[in-house]
Amino acid sequence: MTNLVIREKSYESCYQETFAMADELRLKIDIGVFVTVGPYPVDYIRLLEKFGKKSAILIMKKGIDEAAKLCEEKKSIGIGEIGRPHFPVDEQIIKDSNEILFYGMQKARDANVPVILHTESTTPTQCKELLELGKKAGLPAHKIVKHYSPPLILKNENYGLMPSVLASEKNIYAAIKKGSRFMMETDYIDDPRRPGAVLGPRTVPKRTLELMENGILNKKQVYEIHKENPEKTYDISLEP
Repeated sequence: MTNLVIREKSYESCYQETFAMADELRLKIDIGVFVTVGPYPVDYIRLLEKFGKKSAILIMKKGIDEAAKLCEEKKSIGIGEIGRPHFPVDEQIIKDSNEILFYGMQKARDANVPVILHTESTTPTQCKELLELGKKAGLPAHKIVKHYSPPLILKNENYGLMPSVLASEKNIYAAIKKGSRFMMETDYIDDPRRPGAVLGPRTVPKRTLELMENGILNKKQVYEIHKENPEKTYDISLEP
């Protein structure tokens, strides 16, 4: 994807490819598909090497503008994943990434959609930082989704952000002991070199059914996790 962005200095073609995949799923499998789009944070490093700081930031912000327009057209339900690289980088890259992230939050506020955040490993301190950045941008806390979140479910852990918890057995057991204000994800990567990475696409329904059968989850909790929370966060309807 990054090579296409480098060539076109735009994310528009990447986004259109994402929409085409969603259309193919709807047609072949007959399921509902919601899409979010945004400039992946790690792309900034490649763009920085190729074009320098000023142009790299402009391309990333243009990608956010393109994503926001698609949200306004109701083709995308959120901007993301955006944020920061998930591995150690120079402090200047963090500073630049925060500038791009803040811009993304402002655009999400204007489009009345959430941001989906990709960052380094999540801690309560980081959640507080992200909430404060969102508050400065005028974006409500529940419109800030922390992708690949550990089970930081309580208000004093996530400061009001919406945690999207990786649906490993350990994570969900820990999360549900605290409450049901979270969503579940697989972070599935369709990479032929790593089949099933991170978690397979069937993990969320399988994990949910297993937990219900074992008496860990009840119907009310399932309804909140899989319907009420995403509907409020993304302002969508999950009715059949």
